[in-house]
Order: sequence, then structure tokens, then C-alpha cells
Amino acid sequence: MHTVVVGTSGVTASDVLAVARGGARIELSAQAVAALAAAREIVDALAAKPDPVYGVSTGFGALATRHISQELRAQLQRNIVRSHAAGMGPRVEREVVRALMFLRLKTVCSGHTGVRPEVAQTMADVLNAGITPVVHEYGSLGCSGDLAPLSHCALTLMGEGEAEGPDGRVRPAGELLAEHGIQPVELREKEGLALLNGTDGMLGMLIMALADLDTLYKSADVTAALSLEALLGTDKVLAPELHAIRPHPGQGASAANMLAVLKGSGLTGHHQDDAPRVQDAYSVRCAPQVAGAGRDTLAHARLVAERELASAVDNPVVLPDGRVESNGNFHGAPVAYVLDFLAIAAADLGSIVERRTDRLLDKNRSHGLPPFLADDAGVDSGLMIAQYTQAALVSELKRLAVPASADSIPSSAMQEDHVSMGWSAARKLRTAVDNLTRIIAIELYAATRAVELREGLTPAPATRAVIEAVRAAGVQGPGPDRFLAPDLAAADAFVRGGHLVSAVETVTGPLA
Repeated sequence: MHTVVVGTSGVTASDVLAVARGGARIELSAQAVAALAAAREIVDALAAKPDPVYGVSTGFGALATRHISQELRAQLQRNIVRSHAAGMGPRVEREVVRALMFLRLKTVCSGHTGVRPEVAQTMADVLNAGITPVVHEYGSLGCSGDLAPLSHCALTLMGEGEAEGPDGRVRPAGELLAEHGIQPVELREKEGLALLNGTDGMLGMLIMALADLDTLYKSADVTAALSLEALLGTDKVLAPELHAIRPHPGQGASAANMLAVLKGSGLTGHHQDDAPRVQDAYSVRCAPQVAGAGRDTLAHARLVAERELASAVDNPVVLPDGRVESNGNFHGAPVAYVLDFLAIAAADLGSIVERRTDRLLDKNRSHGLPPFLADDAGVDSGLMIAQYTQAALVSELKRLAVPASADSIPSSAMQEDHVSMGWSAARKLRTAVDNLTRIIAIELYAATRAVELREGLTPAPATRAVIEAVRAAGVQGPGPDRFLAPDLAAADAFVRGGHLVSAVETVTGPLA
């Protein structure tokens, strides 16, 4: 099994994906253990002094003015975890919780949090055992960290609350820890706060969304090329010299992908009558511009994610010179903004994809294709309602594009009077990515059927490879009406699993 070693200088996006989705094992480097021990010595020294230090010997948030005596500090740390584990609603997905815990461990191992090495090791042990704390949908405002989600994770480390075992059953966390020989932690000064105070949930969801959207943008380039081909469009608009004079990197990459898919096509540039088109519709002609802008948004979001991965987010933090200082680095604005940007880009991509699908189905605009790509139009409805489903999904994407980060609801008696709502931005982006996959799958379903209905014309080799692969995956081709939902589900699985991109790349080589 793949092993990820956590040091003091952060982790990579591929590390996060390996742990969250691939079940990779985690080890702490010797450097991380030494940094943990050194920072803990600083915290212990401060805890022994009479002067109050936030997070070490005081209350939290609006209650930070109270100095906590030595005998109450362990109780204070337990209480912050228990009281902050106040989430409600549906359970969050296992991969999100694993990413959340792993990213918190990453910051703990930086040596800036003052957490003891044994607490960090317990975090790694829980992840390695396949134990997943029960975390709920609602509870984070994306400021002072993803407090409620992280608290539910910390509760499991204490042997309290509920967690899912490696067998998928939800049980008391204490039982699961005992079965795997893991000793619950007894939190000491600063540790409860350090386990709760980060952007780890929203960052984990951003990293997974980036991975998924990378595949989806390539998939959308492929389906756009198939639709252009099925509509007998021109590939001249994809010429590199046209995109070089508007040098947005994403646009150039998208056009290059479409051109690679269409290489050798016998359909492009043909017309069904003596009135050749001068230009294709915007949804076809401007596909690289729209998808390219989304790709450039991905690149910006990836830069923000990389910076956050290299960060140690906590409050207060232990500095190398021995100071323990309060700060505002836990504010989720940088991550929240790009989560919202991606939801906007996903909505626009879904919108242009749906417009191409509708064009394929409309006999007045499809340049000779049968109405709704039906076998016997009138007796058969063809893909009429598949487009309805796609339209409903696009409408939902537009609602999800409303930014969460533009909102703020003050909390903690106005101490935390401006929050990022980054967790909410991340949750809605996950839904947007899910729905965008379905939207692209419906265009794939329609475009492959339309290409096959162009009898006497030869599609591009890459198109033929897609059609062969998607039919082998259980997505049926043209014919009389049938129960359509299973076909659409199979197309969705084909796109979701990256098989569409893989099928094309057997002919084109790697897409950009």
C-alpha cells in the first residue's frame, strides 16, 4: 500500500488524494516528531507561568478574557471539543472526512501548534485503521477554522462520539479505537483548540474538486468536438494561429484538445444542402473560449490550494523564536473565493454543454439529423426528455453558482464578526461538480448517437474509439425508444470514471 510521510513543510495535493480516496497509510517523519516535541516544550513552559496566554491558559473566542487555573485546563480542552461538536444534518462523505483529518495532521506536524507527538500519532493511527468520524453537513462558518467538523474528528480521538469503522458500520468511537489498539488521547493545554482551528475541510474539498474538474474539462472538450462533428461544423475555428492572438492558456489548450479529437474526421465542413454555413453557433464556435476560461480559473484555484497546503493554520501559533502569538490566518476567505469561482465556471460550462445538446435534437438547427435523434419521430420521442433532465441540472448549477463567500453571519457574541462561509462554498461546489458530470454525460450520449446517424460519412479515429468504448460500457446506440435512465447512468459512470478521456487518449495521446 502507498505510504505518505508527513513532515514539517506541508503536503501535496496528490498526498491528500492518496489518503482521502486511495486509503494510503500515513507515517510521521522524524523531523515532524522533533518539531512537535520542541513546540510542546514552549507551550509547557508558558503553561507553567502565571501570565495568561490565549488558548493555553484562557477561555476561547468571546470568553478569552477568563484566566483558567491549572487544575481546570484539561477539562477546558475536553469541553471545547465536546461543545464545538455541534454539527447537524446529513453525514459528510468519507473522503471529505479523511481529507479533513489528514490536512489537520499536516498542520499539527508543522511544529507551529504546540500539540504533543502522541496526539499527532493517534491522528495517523485512526486514519490508518480506516476509522472515519461522523461529521455532519452543517456547523462551519469557515472562520476560526471548520470548527464543528474538526470537533467531531477530535471527539473520536478522545474515544467519544460516533465513527464509521472500516466495514462501513457506524459505532461508538471508543469501541472502534479499542478494537484497533488505539488509546484515546487525554488533551492538554492548547491541544483541543489546535485540533479545531483550520481551513482543512474546505481545502480538502477544493483539492478533490480540482482533480475532478481537471477530468471534466478534458471530457467537455471531447464532447464539444463530437457535437461539432455531428453538426457538420467547421474545425477551422480551432486553428492554433487564431488562438495565439488571444493568448489565454486555457483557451489554447481547449482548442488543441478539440482539434486533436477531430483529426481525420470526414464529417467536419460538410453541409446537407447548397447553403453552406459561414459560421457555427456560439455554443460550438466558442467552446474553447468558455472551457478555456474555466481552465484558467482552475489554474488560479490550484495556486491558492498549493499555498494553503504549504500553510500552518492555527490560532495561536508557536513561532520559532518561542513566542506564541494570536493571528487571523484561520480566516477562510482565500479558499472560499476560489471555491465560489469554480462553481461559477462549472455553471457556465454546463450551460454551453446543454445548448449544444439542444441543437443536436432540434431538426431546425441540427443540419439534417432526425428530430430528437429519434428512430421514428412521433412514435418515438428519442432524447427529448434527456435534454429536460440536462436542463434541470443546468438550472441547479446556476443556483449553486450564487457565491457563499459574499455572505457573513456574525457569531461568538460579535467576536467573530466576519466569517468566510468557505465550508458552505465547498459543499455546494461538490454538488455542482457532481451535476456537471451528468450534464457532460448527456451530451456524450446525444453526440455519439448523432455521429452514428450520419451514415455515409466517416468520423474521426478518436470519435470511433469513443463510440466503441462507450458502447462496450453498456451505453446503447441509436434505435427505438427504450428505458433511458440506465443508458444515462452508464454514460455518467463512463465520464465520472475518466473512461471518456482514456478512450480518446488511446488515439490522440495525452490531452492538455
